Amino acid sequence: MKSLATLEGNLQLLLQQYKELQQQLVALQGENERQRAEIMQTHAELVQLKTDYSHLETAHALLADSVDAEERDRVRQRISNLIAQVDRALEALKS
Repeated sequence: MKSLATLEGNLQLLLQQYKELQQQLVALQGENERQRAEIMQTHAELVQLKTDYSHLETAHALLADSVDAEERDRVRQRISNLIAQVDRALEALKS
């Protein structure tokens, strides 16, 4: 009778652990989707900034010294920051 009670206790424990793991899975799947959406948003921003940067380069070539060097540096820094964000997000998804 003791072994039956032990078996029943172990079964209850396993069922509880299973339910907890299912909850963790749902939470992780939600986090994964959130991070994927964030990556997609960041990627879209990166594409837009690259386009903007390309336009700025064209304007700079056309206007020579008329384009502010500080503005170019600001745009370059923003693009670098977005690339770093995408890289971090991709690493987080790999984990």
